[in-house]
Amino acid sequence: MASSHVTLRSDAAVALVEPEKTLRASKALVSHIKSEAEKKAATASKKDLLADDDAGSIAETPVFVTFTTKRHLTESRNLKPTKIPTPFPIETDPDKGICLIVADPQRHYKNLVADSEFPADLRKNVSRVIDFGKLKKKYASYESQRALYAEHDIFLGDTRIINRLPGLLGKTFYKSQKKRPIPVEIQARIPKSAGKRVKPAKGEVNSCTAVQLSGEIQRAIAAALVNLSPSTNHAVKIGYASWKAEELAANADKIVSVMVNKLIPGGRPETVALPIYMTDELWVDKEKDVVDDDSEKAKALLEGEKANIGKKRKSLEGTAEEPEPAPKKSKKSKTAKPTKEAESNDDKLDKEIADRKAALKKQKKTAKKALDA
Repeated sequence: MASSHVTLRSDAAVALVEPEKTLRASKALVSHIKSEAEKKAATASKKDLLADDDAGSIAETPVFVTFTTKRHLTESRNLKPTKIPTPFPIETDPDKGICLIVADPQRHYKNLVADSEFPADLRKNVSRVIDFGKLKKKYASYESQRALYAEHDIFLGDTRIINRLPGLLGKTFYKSQKKRPIPVEIQARIPKSAGKRVKPAKGEVNSCTAVQLSGEIQRAIAAALVNLSPSTNHAVKIGYASWKAEELAANADKIVSVMVNKLIPGGRPETVALPIYMTDELWVDKEKDVVDDDSEKAKALLEGEKANIGKKRKSLEGTAEEPEPAPKKSKKSKTAKPTKEAESNDDKLDKEIADRKAALKKQKKTAKKALDA
């Protein structure tokens, strides 16, 4: 009886990613980063009092998983990062400040953050709530945008206005991926009536509750961010070097699964890339194939190569191209004397022909005697 189970191409691709190998790679990477940090601290001649300690530097060292594809994943640069939920949150620092950029009006969302149902520990991190209108008025200049960029560690943007932020914030925020606004869904889902969504009444704000808002913020901070661009290489942060290898491996497996199944068209190929070596030895006969630079043979070969260099090659190598001298006009008469033709050596040629005929006759006689016998 045939099985009714259908194996998708993406499922087969994910099965090729072995969790054991990911765990071994994570352990080796974490061990290498820690050993390099210890060597650097031991070999340092003078201790920098202003520099961070080794534990702090390792904790701030990010770990990425890279993806290489044959084709570009997108035709244009996507400034709206894609969120991938991970088993272990990416950002867990409780001291990082969050700036929430929302749609108008900002007072309603400030009240949601100040609500009693909003978690108190998360409220401490939300240092600012600003709507798009106020952002456009107060932070239009480059200096004010730089100041806003330095004041906060994480920026969250309402999905309703997230696509309008690149034109307003510009290269200050979107030149790198470090503090690019993360999209959050903070509007309530309006139920449909007769197949259509009912518009909210005038003056009514379409927003989620305080509990839903806190959940959206926590999921956005904890998720891994994928910034797609027209490139064949993409890197996704899976954690930091101070984490346990098991945590890094779990995040890596989850991110690879989502990337292969949803973001990379066609999934991962079912073949592996192996290097092909055409020969075991580069030089089979070293005495004949390899020539010393100081030997006579090498000098002769080098002179022959120099003689074959054309004018264009000389100009590329930096040697000045010498102009050809113009032919001198002859003072003699235009009628040139006929040159004497070289004499042919017919006697020598006739002798060679006669010798060949004699040798041929001798061979015929020898063959005839052998047949008669």
